[in-house]
Amino acid sequence: MSTQRVFVARLVGCAVFDPAGDRLGRVRDVVVVFRKDDPPRVVGLVVEIPGRRHVFLSIGRVTTIATGQVITTGLINVRRFQQRGGEVRVVAELLGRKVFLRDGSGSAEIEDVAIERNRIGEWAIGQLFLRRPKTSASPFAKGPTTFAGWKDVREDQEPGGVQSAEQLVATYSELHAADLATTLLDLPEERMIEVADQLPDDRLADALEEMPEDEQAHILERLGDERAADILDAMEPDDAADLLAQLPESRSEALLELMEPEEAQDVRALLAYGPDTAGGLMTPEPIILSAEATVAEALALIRRHELHPALAAAVFVTLPPYETPTGRLLGVVHFQRMLRYPPHERLGTIIDDSIEPVSASAPAAEVARLLASYNLVSLPVIDQAHRLVGVVSVDDVLDHLLPDDWRTNDADEPPAVPVARAAGTRRR
Repeated sequence: MSTQRVFVARLVGCAVFDPAGDRLGRVRDVVVVFRKDDPPRVVGLVVEIPGRRHVFLSIGRVTTIATGQVITTGLINVRRFQQRGGEVRVVAELLGRKVFLRDGSGSAEIEDVAIERNRIGEWAIGQLFLRRPKTSASPFAKGPTTFAGWKDVREDQEPGGVQSAEQLVATYSELHAADLATTLLDLPEERMIEVADQLPDDRLADALEEMPEDEQAHILERLGDERAADILDAMEPDDAADLLAQLPESRSEALLELMEPEEAQDVRALLAYGPDTAGGLMTPEPIILSAEATVAEALALIRRHELHPALAAAVFVTLPPYETPTGRLLGVVHFQRMLRYPPHERLGTIIDDSIEPVSASAPAAEVARLLASYNLVSLPVIDQAHRLVGVVSVDDVLDHLLPDDWRTNDADEPPAVPVARAAGTRRR
């Protein structure tokens, strides 16, 4: 008889604490192994610790799974999680899987999985929360749900059957883009591509921007040309340019031809600059206004939710035209300065012209020095005619200066997390 039951979809995202109450990380998945005559046994959890590193936490180290939290003995192996042969990740590989009910009532998809702890302390898969095929033609309709035990179903044996990724995508819907990127990269190869294919364009674009460039290129190579072009359209132009630079020239050109003309034009302009220059680091989409525009107009543009915080910190005032490459750069108006003036104040009267712009050919090291010296979050980039061509933000420079593997945190030293051991094999 079961003494405790937890649904995995609710467990994902729960905080993991040591006995002293210090937070170690968050649950990202549950690892099980299949058995011949019994339901799959839980062997551990995939936990995300500081640095977005995913590690394995043996179920034997878990003392309590309560509402919204997991308590451990404090012993965690901080080596990056690597899935072993025979292990199955519930969220990544079971959710969305098609099964048939043994009573002959038809098929269903696994929408959630309950793990149960029996009287001797062993955790195993108990009930499955299933959704049957919908019976209505309405696009908003969903099929009825039901519960079933593991032994009450059998897996889909149809040739060519593809595991649905819809439920997994829904599970990841609340993840921050950086966490989504890490989670995708930890999935098995084919599952990662299935999930990427199901993600909305903007979500996949955000996740790709948080990945190493070689991983970005790998995923883009697996997508069809039309979808890949849509993803590039949704990415920031500088990130899209960096990604295209990793691809063969013929593939890169083919994708540029499929992109929206305005987006492709911005990306082509960035590809003309060296990767270690201000032009190669900048974004060509800052907020640009005329000197006659008011503080109210500027604040309205800054409030746009899709605008990156670093770009929302300042408005750039130029002569016409007001799209890059613009007319001559007149100066910068910082967000904080705008708050000190009435809404009707013209931007031309409160310009800060003390910030020296950098040329598009300036080396990245010079850009970093200027940002640090003057405590700026962004810096205007101009061409030889003193026209504004883009803005370099502090996050662009950090991406360039940090080691290539910083996103995956594969440095030799593990992050500072309470540990019992940092090497050796896993304990079950």
